[in-house]
Amino acid sequence: MLVWVLVAAAVIAVVVKRFVGEPLNARDLFVPPVVLLGIGVYSVTKVPLTATDVLWLVGGAVVGFGFGALRGSTTRLFTRDGVLWQRYTPWTLVVWVVSLAANFGVGYLATTGGAHADTRPMTLSVGVGLLGELVPVGLRALRSGVPFAPEPRRPRR
Repeated sequence: MLVWVLVAAAVIAVVVKRFVGEPLNARDLFVPPVVLLGIGVYSVTKVPLTATDVLWLVGGAVVGFGFGALRGSTTRLFTRDGVLWQRYTPWTLVVWVVSLAANFGVGYLATTGGAHADTRPMTLSVGVGLLGELVPVGLRALRSGVPFAPEPRRPRR
C-alpha cells in the first residue's frame, strides 16, 4: 500500500509540474522510467508466472507504452532561456484519463482471465507509460537542436 501512495504522489507531483511548465533535462526524462521499470520487473520476478500471466503482462505493456507515446505526442516543447522546456496540454490530461481507464480495464480483464494480480505492479505500469512518453518527447527534443536544460543545482552539505 505504501508503494501505491508513494508512486501516486510522485506521479501527481510530476503532472502538476509539467502542466505549469518545467525545464526539460535529460536526467528527468530518462531516469524515472528506467527506475520504475527496474522496480516493476524486480517485483514481477518474485511471482511465479504462468503463460496467461506473461500474455497479459505483454498486452498490458503494449497498451501502456502506446498510451505513453500518445501522451508524449501531446506534450508541448518550447525554448526558454536558450534551453528546452516542456508543458502538458489539455490533450495530455485527456490521454492520462483515458489511459488510466484502459489500464484498469486491462487489469480487470487480466485478473478475470486468470492472470495473477501481482503480475501487474503499479511501478511497472507507470514505468512503461513513462517510457512510451519518453520516445516522442526525446525524439522531438533531440531533433529540435535546442539543448536540454542543465541539471538543477543541488545545495552542498
